[in-house]
Amino acid sequence: MIVCPHCSLQHASTDAACPNCGFFPASEDGFPAWAPEMAKAGGGFHETFFSELATREAGNFWFEARNAIVARTLKRFFPQFRSFLEIGCGTGFVLSGIARAFPDVRLVGTEIFTAGLAFAAARVPSASFAQMDARRLPYAAEFDVVGAFDVIEHIDEDVEVLANLKHAVKPGGGVIVTVPQHKWLWSELDKHSFHFRRYEMRELHEKIEGAGLDIVYSTSFVSLLLPLMFLSRRRNSASQQFDAGRELRIGSAANASLRAVMGLESLILATGLTLPAGGSRLVVARRP
Repeated sequence: MIVCPHCSLQHASTDAACPNCGFFPASEDGFPAWAPEMAKAGGGFHETFFSELATREAGNFWFEARNAIVARTLKRFFPQFRSFLEIGCGTGFVLSGIARAFPDVRLVGTEIFTAGLAFAAARVPSASFAQMDARRLPYAAEFDVVGAFDVIEHIDEDVEVLANLKHAVKPGGGVIVTVPQHKWLWSELDKHSFHFRRYEMRELHEKIEGAGLDIVYSTSFVSLLLPLMFLSRRRNSASQQFDAGRELRIGSAANASLRAVMGLESLILATGLTLPAGGSRLVVARRP
């Protein structure tokens, strides 16, 4: 169901005006805009980053590994899901992986910046896209699964966002979240990436459960590469000329080696094991 932001009436269609007050979202750059005032000046990111992301995600060991982990998580915990919403979909790279793995699933992507949606729509033509503020989602029990992949660390009001994710998913449905982990990994890269925080497991679990969700699985990932990640953060932070895009621009040989390590880690996680420490954390939860 759609919740009208003006009169709070719940109705069935995103393609029709509210039958009570007539509200219909504005259009920005060809996309429905539910928070048009933030379409080009939203917080937590910078719209100029999307063009570089769009050219470097495909083939990059980290983005490819995260896609594989997300797809396996969906198959394991939600094998019968038929609808999926991604909050903060960026350039659509995660949605493109889900579309390949689950071609019959209804996919919806939202992003606060329309600059990201242009890349996402080109990448995943089978999906629907809209500009939205994750703190004010207009959905009520609409999707089987909702995902936010490295998104909530960009938003100061992360608890509010988690409550919105719970509200958007159907009872019994799932929420999947990935975040950067370990406060001791905080570096200049986090600052330049517009992160408000890196999470510890207990903090994240408390916030997810506080939103009314039941955690069914939680693990670290980017675990085997954690020592290398720590050294990279320290070296990059010590550089006089900090380069936020350095970790995206790596050579093909190094990328292949790192992909092999992440592939091994993905196989470990596929067995159902959990890893205690890692640069990122994945949590799977259900709405009761």
